[in-house]
Formats: sequence, structure tokens, C-alpha cells
Amino acid sequence: MGKEDQEKGFTVTDKRYSVRPKEEGEKEEGQKRTLEDKKPSTPLPAMDFPTFLFSISSTALLHFGDIPDPITNKKEKNLPMVRQTIDIIDMLKEKTKGNLTPEEENLIDNILYDLRMRYIREVNQAS
Repeated sequence: MGKEDQEKGFTVTDKRYSVRPKEEGEKEEGQKRTLEDKKPSTPLPAMDFPTFLFSISSTALLHFGDIPDPITNKKEKNLPMVRQTIDIIDMLKEKTKGNLTPEEENLIDNILYDLRMRYIREVNQAS
């Protein structure tokens, strides 16, 4: 190894978050604050099992064509997706058997009944 090789050297730059200059960190904090300011003004409902079931069942209403798609803003009927949503709720019923309150069991049974009856009616109309 010659003397020239020893004198060249190299520079190492540490890009870890913990050692970034303070100015960058302050920018990110400012960005976080602006994102927090853009939160919806209405608080989200507490997430419990009934709310979760209503959320899932509302996707069936979207696929029945009752609610416009939030992206396309069009009402489109998609019965295979309705069937999948019904199957998902039925799977939840089976997997949570013995762990639900009587009110939750009644709710899931009623949601499944309503969705199944509507699905049958929609399939018969499509035929």
C-alpha cells in the first residue's frame, strides 16, 4: 500500500434518525402538527363489537348499490361481494360463539338474517 492510498480516505455520513440535525426534526414536528390540525371535527365512535358489525354490514349496502362508491361516486351492484360480506359476518359469528353477550348474539343474527333475505331477493330479481 503506497502513501497515496493512505492519504485519500473517505467520508461517512450517518443517516439515522437519531443523529439528524435538529432543523430537520423540527420541520417534521411542524408537519405532524399540521396533520393533527386536519383531523375530522366529529369524533369517531368508540370501537366495540356492535360498531364493528355495523361497519362491516354497511359494506354490504355499498355492494347492494344503496350507497354510492366513495371513489367513483356511482351506485353499483356487486352481488358476489355482498355474498362475501355475508360469509365474513357468518365466520365472525362462528369464531366468537360463546364469547358474545346476548345482545351481541341477537345483533349478529339479525344482521345476517336481513342481509341474507335481501341477497336472496336481489338474486331472484337479477335472474
